[in-house]
Amino acid sequence: MDLIGEDDGAAFELYEAKLRELYNQMIRVAYARLSNKSDAQDAVQEAWLRMLQSRDSLREASKLDAWAKTITANVALNMNRHTARMLTVADNEELLSSAGDTPSAYEAELLLEISELLGELDPRSRTMLLYKFYYGFKDQEIAEALQLPVGTVKARIHRTKALLKRMMLEQTNV
Repeated sequence: MDLIGEDDGAAFELYEAKLRELYNQMIRVAYARLSNKSDAQDAVQEAWLRMLQSRDSLREASKLDAWAKTITANVALNMNRHTARMLTVADNEELLSSAGDTPSAYEAELLLEISELLGELDPRSRTMLLYKFYYGFKDQEIAEALQLPVGTVKARIHRTKALLKRMMLEQTNV
């Protein structure tokens, strides 16, 4: 007895292909943030769980891809934060003291400065910059995620970059 008719079978195959493509996109997002295939797969699995648990929060089915990528990026970010917390303060102090003024100490200081500057931005501008430059989202994806026109997203990112540049210049001139 065939439970799925020919029409149902074709629809199921189409649905399965769409899910497979979404999974591949999510893997790419996670892998770009974690640089480890195993961790990327774990992040995508966790993202699928979160998507299923909060599926009612997706208002428009057409935005499923952007929604899934955002959740995946957030899970990957949380995994990175968790890994960073695993390093003890003593390990960090030892690393910095042994490095002296080497590029790694400089990079750590630079990252701290960037983090402080981002913290001074309004939440919407900070979110757009993180989506664009940290998560690697395209302007169209950011626009869909934030429900804004693409032109607005581009303009705000441009203005926020200019503001950050001014803030950095002011900081070095002080």
